[in-house]
Amino acid sequence: MPDNATPGKDGATSRDVAVLGGGSFGTAMAKVLGENGHTVHFWMRDQDQAEEIRQTRINKRYMPNITLEGDIQPTTDLAEAVRKAEVVLVAIPSKAFRAVIRDNSQVFRDGQIVVSLTKGIEEHGFKLMSEILQEEIPKCRSGVLSGPNLAGEIVNRELTATVIAAKDPEVRRAIQELLGCEYFRVYANVDVYGVELAGALKNIYAIVAGLASALDLGENAKAMLITRGLAEMSRFAVSMGANPMTFMGLAGVGDLIATCTSNKSRNFRVGYAVGKGKKLDEAAKELGQVAEGIYTLKLVKEKSESIGIYMPLVRGLYEILYKDASINAVISSLMMAVQNSDVEFILPRTITQ
Repeated sequence: MPDNATPGKDGATSRDVAVLGGGSFGTAMAKVLGENGHTVHFWMRDQDQAEEIRQTRINKRYMPNITLEGDIQPTTDLAEAVRKAEVVLVAIPSKAFRAVIRDNSQVFRDGQIVVSLTKGIEEHGFKLMSEILQEEIPKCRSGVLSGPNLAGEIVNRELTATVIAAKDPEVRRAIQELLGCEYFRVYANVDVYGVELAGALKNIYAIVAGLASALDLGENAKAMLITRGLAEMSRFAVSMGANPMTFMGLAGVGDLIATCTSNKSRNFRVGYAVGKGKKLDEAAKELGQVAEGIYTLKLVKEKSESIGIYMPLVRGLYEILYKDASINAVISSLMMAVQNSDVEFILPRTITQ
């Protein structure tokens, strides 16, 4: 951090931070940073959106009732935002993530801290966003922010906790100092892959939970679906190299609970709409924002089948969304499946397919 940094809120040091992505979560993080006394170089593609925020301090499309306080500087010049920043937070949808980073890789500096906020998986090669950062800008120090972080609650200053995962302790410390405040607590983890994969996988089960809610399933059934979802996602992630204990924390069970029980979750809302009879394309269009779980579902189904990991909820949801299978028929088949061990990694599984 530079020697000429200036004092910010409550005497804390003010930093220059770039937030790439003008969606709901990027806006939420820009708001936290601005209120913490930092200068935020807030990048978005849309010139009209940037000008609207500059003039009104409101991101009308994503956060229409929220005023952004502090030194927040909207821009459509990504290179300028990155050059001015000590730390870069990337909140770009997974489908565009690599292209944006690759096209601007030359403007990132050696040792610059770059943290992904995106909960998704790249289609080709099953790459997570942290892996894309390592491939495209290896000169930077990277990390991942993930947890039960509904943007609509964060912007209303409701109590929230998140996880910064990074191998480099300086990255973890820097993000804790930048974002930590009286309502936003930042915990640390070194399991980058596990934290990031948990954040991507839980979106699938939020869609399942939305379906269950639309069908008016009971609380017992919803609890069963959430906990079986946890078993399923942790089984898959550990097979990919994640630490199973990560799934007992905020990025795992915490994020899963938040997105599976709240209609503020985009993925939950998509599942709910499908459960009420809408086609997937119609539900996604009505949402008007990216529901990463729609894309993640396809990728995880293909990957789990290729490596032989048993994921009945993933398979069932895929049949409903992409094969027009009857929701009730899929639920019935799930209930008739072999009754297996409750908690993963304690009892051996009796089936592998």
